Amino acid sequence: MDSEVNTLKRSINDLFTAKMLKYSLLPFILSILLLYTLFFILAGAGVEQLGTLHVQSSQTSVQNGVAHTENFSAEFQDNAIITFLLSHAITSWIATFFIYAIGGIITLYLSIFVALIIIGFMTPYVLRELQNKHYSDVHMSGYSNFLEGIFFAFKWLFVMLLLFIVFIPLYFIPFVNIIAINFPLYYFFHKMMHYDISSNICTKEETQAIKNKYAGTLRVKSLILYLLSLIPFVIFFASIFYIIYLGHGYFLEVRKMRNTFV
Repeated sequence: MDSEVNTLKRSINDLFTAKMLKYSLLPFILSILLLYTLFFILAGAGVEQLGTLHVQSSQTSVQNGVAHTENFSAEFQDNAIITFLLSHAITSWIATFFIYAIGGIITLYLSIFVALIIIGFMTPYVLRELQNKHYSDVHMSGYSNFLEGIFFAFKWLFVMLLLFIVFIPLYFIPFVNIIAINFPLYYFFHKMMHYDISSNICTKEETQAIKNKYAGTLRVKSLILYLLSLIPFVIFFASIFYIIYLGHGYFLEVRKMRNTFV
């Protein structure tokens, strides 16, 4: 593919145009409103639940051949342990920190997932802008349709969830768990990004040819973009940049392939 440095510079310049910046606002606004509102609601509820402990038990005994069952149910609002945790600044802060930290991590991964869905609807418009500006000689053939896109999205989502389950034993191994947790979502990220872009620009044959020739390069690009997405808030601002950057690569390669066969 074309020089990566030139492609990166061109992508950054394209991003900071009025229309692309306007496109960038939509994933940001929708993701922020949806995810962080949900996060603070759930995290706040989790903190409140620390102050209540509900205990329920039953005991059955036999006396003179007759079974007697005693049920016990109680809610301890002022349980000594919970009161201790919440009444001391350090322990209360630690408990709250863990709730918000775990909630923040979950929200981060959800933000990537939600941004991918939003990007799927915006990709054709962003690529059309790139074509008008740089690649008027490259016809956007495209080969996808709505039903096929939905089918592949659910297929890759199923594989992602399956990988999360299969990798459960690895979550307890230090350092390995980092890869085990991130690989399923990276898989989904890679599949969705390249499908959205290639299916709008290329024919099926061109897409397959690019995959065969640049499989490793495409994976590395996806990995770098995915790692950037793990930085909080980056995915909200950079999602359109991802389309621009990968889109340039596909446009350039399709132009080269078609000129070769002319």
